Amino acid sequence: MSERPVRIAQITCGAEYSGIQNEITSAAETVGAQMFYPDVALADVKSAYKEFGLPVKSPDLKLAIARAKAVVEGKIEADGIFIASCFRCAEAAIVRNELRRYIVEHSRIPVVSYSFNERTGSSTLLTRLEALSTIAKRRELMAREVQTGITMGVDSGSSTTKCVIMKDNEIVGTGWRPTTEVLKSADEVIELALAESGLKMSDIEAIGTTGYGRFLIGKHLNADLVQEELTVNSKGAVYLADAQKGFATVIDIGGMDNKAISVNDGIPGSFTMGGICAGASGRFLEMTSKRLGVDITELGALSMKSEGGEGVPMNSYCIVFGTQSLVNALAAGYKREDVAAAACHSVAQQVYEQQLQEVDIKEPVIMVGGSSLIQGLVRAMGRMLKTEVVVPHHSQYIGAVGAALISSGFVEKKRAEKKGRK
Repeated sequence: MSERPVRIAQITCGAEYSGIQNEITSAAETVGAQMFYPDVALADVKSAYKEFGLPVKSPDLKLAIARAKAVVEGKIEADGIFIASCFRCAEAAIVRNELRRYIVEHSRIPVVSYSFNERTGSSTLLTRLEALSTIAKRRELMAREVQTGITMGVDSGSSTTKCVIMKDNEIVGTGWRPTTEVLKSADEVIELALAESGLKMSDIEAIGTTGYGRFLIGKHLNADLVQEELTVNSKGAVYLADAQKGFATVIDIGGMDNKAISVNDGIPGSFTMGGICAGASGRFLEMTSKRLGVDITELGALSMKSEGGEGVPMNSYCIVFGTQSLVNALAAGYKREDVAAAACHSVAQQVYEQQLQEVDIKEPVIMVGGSSLIQGLVRAMGRMLKTEVVVPHHSQYIGAVGAALISSGFVEKKRAEKKGRK
């Protein structure tokens, strides 16, 4: 008997007019999910709009409000909710944000919100819908709080590839290398992690892969778990920060894109991914370090010598303009440490303005990924959010940790099958 497809309620405005409806449907089908529009009556639209209290003019947005209320109140069953609207519409942005907050506060249904344009493709939507589908299908697996057995997690990121080996809830081996050839980089970090742990590949009981190269590496290793990075990273973050109970916010500023995730009891509730330009990602900080003549690992220490660098003109909204800002600031005689701090502040500001408005920020705020090791960026984010940001030990291995932790759910099953064959 085939598994029932994950049902995702589509609460959108303008998707059918902008030409991206086929892209949404295609992305959903790729991850084994089924998009559907919740059916509501005209009377429900009128009452929902009145009860919600927003002075909305658009009939499509009034319909979106009614559909959201129908799902939250249990009148229509859904495994996940996808909210989206055109990024050019200010009214839709307000409604999208309020609906996301309403769903999170009044239900346990995972939700992702997104602003699209006419060029949005299925590949852009794939990870978001895969994450919604994963949470719905693997909620029990995602709820794991303790790692058991001997497991391995491999995270193939855009900039670096990481490997972690865990044994009975402890990290016993790690490996880290720049991502060049996907499989070659994976084999290198696995070798490093095995050497540090003193284990052999035959000792590994379960394997999980994540990141951009997860499918290729998953096939290469015959992995038990091949999972997108949104759910894996959030699980790894709250595990390392000892924040698996209650609410937390996870921020991962990556080499190509960023993730902001609202987590409740170890399971993502709402999340956003992406960024308008690489200027709001770790790639801009890499360019900054090269322009300042320091290694990326030294940029954080350099930036901490400054009081913050907010006075240095810096625009990382676009990586081209950001580079120009770097050149202009140095030419104007600003100190290197102030320029480094200004670059950190600019990236934090862009992440705050572009993405953190799409999730509910609740403490603890946990920063993970390689960029979390840049102290100036952590300081800038803390000042932006007016809170102390937590950077747990091994934060740069977050995806690999999450993959190793979640994949341990397969250990007991495999042990039982092995025992049954004897």
